[in-house]
Amino acid sequence: MAVEDVIVEPWYMMQMVQAFLQAPVYHIVIEVLLIVWIIGLLFSKSYRIQERVQLTEKEKEDLLAEWQPEPLVPDTPEDHPALHPRVVSGKAGLKVVVDGKECLNLATLNFLGMLGNKRIEKAANSALYKYGVGSCGPRGFYGTVDVHLDLEDKLAKFTRTEEAILYAYGFATIASAIPAYSKRGDIVFCDEGACFAIQKGLLASRSKVVYFKHNDMEDLERLLKEQAKDDKKNPKKAAVTRRFVLVEGIYMNYGDIVPLPKLVELKYKYKVRIFIEESLSFGVLGDNGRGVTEHFGVPIEDIDLISANMEMSLASIGGFCCGDSFVIDHQRLSGQGYCFSASLPPMLSVAASEALLIMEEKPGIFEELRTRCKWLHAKLSSIPGLKVCGEPISPIMHLQLAAQSSRTEDTTKLETICNECMNQGVALTVARYLEGEEHLLPPPSIRIAVNVELTEDDINDATSVITNVAKMVL
Repeated sequence: MAVEDVIVEPWYMMQMVQAFLQAPVYHIVIEVLLIVWIIGLLFSKSYRIQERVQLTEKEKEDLLAEWQPEPLVPDTPEDHPALHPRVVSGKAGLKVVVDGKECLNLATLNFLGMLGNKRIEKAANSALYKYGVGSCGPRGFYGTVDVHLDLEDKLAKFTRTEEAILYAYGFATIASAIPAYSKRGDIVFCDEGACFAIQKGLLASRSKVVYFKHNDMEDLERLLKEQAKDDKKNPKKAAVTRRFVLVEGIYMNYGDIVPLPKLVELKYKYKVRIFIEESLSFGVLGDNGRGVTEHFGVPIEDIDLISANMEMSLASIGGFCCGDSFVIDHQRLSGQGYCFSASLPPMLSVAASEALLIMEEKPGIFEELRTRCKWLHAKLSSIPGLKVCGEPISPIMHLQLAAQSSRTEDTTKLETICNECMNQGVALTVARYLEGEEHLLPPPSIRIAVNVELTEDDINDATSVITNVAKMVL
């Protein structure tokens, strides 16, 4: 040990003792209490065992006798649709074979008739031989194939946005996009008639959800005004709170179109972001099928995010989102369906790309589709006992009972109509919902899907069958 250490150590101790003696009494008391508290934390248990009440043998027997176990699977009614499935053979094109009987197909969401298109099938088969069935991995790891990037580029150019991103499952597209942006503490103003995929996305976001009346912009503005008043009371919280408005281009459960110009007006007035789910309006509305923005002549830049699945107009599987680059890039790291799901099979990407090329080569197909929608809507509107819901140019229409009673009775009547129409060569389906989980359960209805390949004779024959069956049942 060095001589200096022997000299310094006693001096240092003396300085500490002197500082302790000169310190205020309250300072010493506080330090002692802190030391005692820390020692107490170190030796105390992290939990306390609560005293348990010991039951007698008689009490245990009584409790066991009262207990009634619930079944793992609840009893299913014998007439439940899941127990009596319809078996479809072959492709679900304009005509479909159901339970061995060929029917005119008004049930499949094949608006542009791309299912069974020979050109698309040839392109998909070529991709199958080149790439195999699937990529077997998420996009961010080893699941990105050149055809994915090619389709994303084509979708961005078609929608006139900066970028697009692909998802392997249509339902998961909007359900992943919502929680990628809206988090706990944010506010989402959503149409109460939004589809189930949107509802699942809202649940995953854990945001505050405020529902406005279906397609009612006045009610939305009322809620936005109320929120603006609350923001003024707490400006610090308002500064870090993001606000979104979530709608559908064409509503799956109702068949009507969102009044987009008024919505954009509210966006700039109340400083909110607009997300549009366009699964039904993409490939349907607008001169070139670009959707609700083209239909109303609204600049695409006014919309923050557009989402759509490719299972309606593009005869494929999966979905996509499109928008500004910084919006889309964010999903590549935070979109759950993108990050954690195996990527879209390459052959389905090629099929969607080919369908998109056909849409660009045949812009007149969209006007043809809307013409057939108007024909069918006019015919359905004249059926006694039924009322048609939805815009005349919407490819989705809902036939409801004009005189509604209980939900069970109405559903039974509509199912009877569908079954009898099926026997007479027209394939229809009752709209299905998850009762008990839907935010707003729509009235029972028959969901009608329009195909551009329908002829005027097909429409006349189908509506004639529906009219006769409705008269018989109602």
